[in-house]
Amino acid sequence: MSGKKTNILTVLIILGLVAGALFGQFLLYDGDPGALGDHWTKQAGDIILIRPLMLLIIPIVFVSVIVGVTSIGDPSKLGLIGGSTLLYYIVTMLIAVSIGATLVSTLKPGDLSEEARTSLTAGAAQQYESKVQAKVQQAEEGGATSVGQAFLEILKQMIPTNVIDEMARGKTLGIIVFALLLGLALAAGGETTAPAVRVFEALFDAIMRLVLWVIWLTPVGVFFLVAWTVGDIGFENLIGPIAKYIAVVLSGLFLHGVIVLPLILFILARTNPFRYMWQMRRALMTAFGTDSSSATLPVTIESAETEGGCSKRSANFVLPLGATINMDGTALYEAVAVVFLFQLYGIELEFTQLLVVVMTATLAAVGAAGIPSAGIIMMVIVINAVNTSLGGDKTLPLEAIGVIIGVDRIVDMCRTTVNVWGDAVGAKLITKIAPDIVEQREKTLA
Repeated sequence: MSGKKTNILTVLIILGLVAGALFGQFLLYDGDPGALGDHWTKQAGDIILIRPLMLLIIPIVFVSVIVGVTSIGDPSKLGLIGGSTLLYYIVTMLIAVSIGATLVSTLKPGDLSEEARTSLTAGAAQQYESKVQAKVQQAEEGGATSVGQAFLEILKQMIPTNVIDEMARGKTLGIIVFALLLGLALAAGGETTAPAVRVFEALFDAIMRLVLWVIWLTPVGVFFLVAWTVGDIGFENLIGPIAKYIAVVLSGLFLHGVIVLPLILFILARTNPFRYMWQMRRALMTAFGTDSSSATLPVTIESAETEGGCSKRSANFVLPLGATINMDGTALYEAVAVVFLFQLYGIELEFTQLLVVVMTATLAAVGAAGIPSAGIIMMVIVINAVNTSLGGDKTLPLEAIGVIIGVDRIVDMCRTTVNVWGDAVGAKLITKIAPDIVEQREKTLA
């Protein structure tokens, strides 16, 4: 996509974000938060943007990982790239969750007066009771009731019995593992498997052309999705006791996204992080509007390759993996949300319980699907783990999630943006290890 077209699209997406927020607040919000429900604006956003992007996720994950692995060629180099990628993901998620736990423990947004606490918890529990029960049921159906079960569920997803069934159900972790193995087999086949490699390369090129077409739907889709979000919540509900919680989450996301990740990128890749952030702006704005790192993946790969200067090897391997397991924003949010709820219910967490929060929030973030509000589902793991470590009668009821579920969409949009930014930084870092062959040749000649 040319620079002029990119700038036009950027302006249109920004206009869509602003116009959607104003439309939602002044024409849709009726003073009753949560009453908008499955409004036509949400349906329009889903049909115009979310569904076309979701349609491309499985094909692009499968094909891009195969192309990425076959382009690397040397299996030993794949080990270096894979190990470096996983190390980066684990370290940055631990940093993010530590920032969240530190901020919420220091600022204590849940320390409210008894009157404010009673009003907030009772009202939220009643208003969002059905939504909370639905989220808890989703967590139980997915095996997310304890740390051990969550870890086992991740292992099962990595080794599926039927990859076609995983594709049909939209579970990308098993698809990535299968694509990695198939890519290695194709690379090892040499001349015999070369025609199949060229087929996958041609498929990838065709899919990326489809992505470019869908990207032009982003401004309209973002308008409807943001309009529905603001119309359902209303700006007035971002003021008051719950605003302290939102402020802590956003402060943590800001620290991690604007200071920590740029520092890592500058120190390790000697790259101007804010210039790179601007180059990735379409992916970041799409992440904010769609509230889904998986739905944003096609845009992220396209932006990283065409504007961000990432190698195809890096983008095709690191970004699909990151959209599945790297959730910096979600990990940070899990820590803040859980500790906030314990504070709100008057349960003081000691250092050992905070360590439980840090470790389980990181694990829960890895297991969280790249879909809207997946963090709420995975929060069940963290709460159960902390309740187990507390013992005794003083535990946090799962119904407490109702306190924050009403404003989750706003927070989710911001943490999804940080998730995608974390993936993009990882792709840029790994480009140093795995530049494209053309890039290597140019550097050698220089």
